[in-house]
Amino acid sequence: MHVQEWLDTVPAALVYVVVGLVIGLESLGIPLPGEIVLVSAALMSSQHGGINPVVLGACASLGAVVGDSIGYAIGRKGGRPLLAWLGKKFPRHFSEGHVATAERSFTKWGMWAVFFGRFVALLRIFAGPLAGVLHMPYWKFLIANVLGGVIWAGGTTAVIYYLGVVAESWLKQFSYLGLVAAVVIGLASMLIVKRKAKKSNAEREAAEPESVPTAD
Repeated sequence: MHVQEWLDTVPAALVYVVVGLVIGLESLGIPLPGEIVLVSAALMSSQHGGINPVVLGACASLGAVVGDSIGYAIGRKGGRPLLAWLGKKFPRHFSEGHVATAERSFTKWGMWAVFFGRFVALLRIFAGPLAGVLHMPYWKFLIANVLGGVIWAGGTTAVIYYLGVVAESWLKQFSYLGLVAAVVIGLASMLIVKRKAKKSNAEREAAEPESVPTAD
């Protein structure tokens, strides 16, 4: 079942909880489709009034910030053995190559890696735990975490919501234009067919031989 189809079965009030929870779990290091869930929910909010996009963005932001902070705490306490354990549990996401790439990014960019990592699927999972493993000062991590989480979650919600509203409005206009176009095309076709029929009848009558009167 598609994510949006599944969200349609969830009561509107629980959609906020689901989005915040999935994004939070993804942020603390569990590979879940947080971005897909957020995009699907934001699209739903543009299609019906049951989901408030502002509340949705706030819940997504809260999930991102809290999840990253928990991931930071876990990474700081668990250290590198935690990354090794995650590599065994989730080899596709926490392979040695991926960990090395993320670690180089964090060593080079520091706080910016946490901030921009929110916008990259792989780094979004690594950001919290890896920052903790590398013992990044928490105040630096928190600033980058809050800014990245709010801009990513709020920005994604706003963009998808307004795109959905514009798309729905355009589709409505398109349906009306399509109806008008269908009527115009239908009338034009009918006139063309009638004109061709008259022309064909005239040509046929002109081609028929005139009747010769018979002698008495």
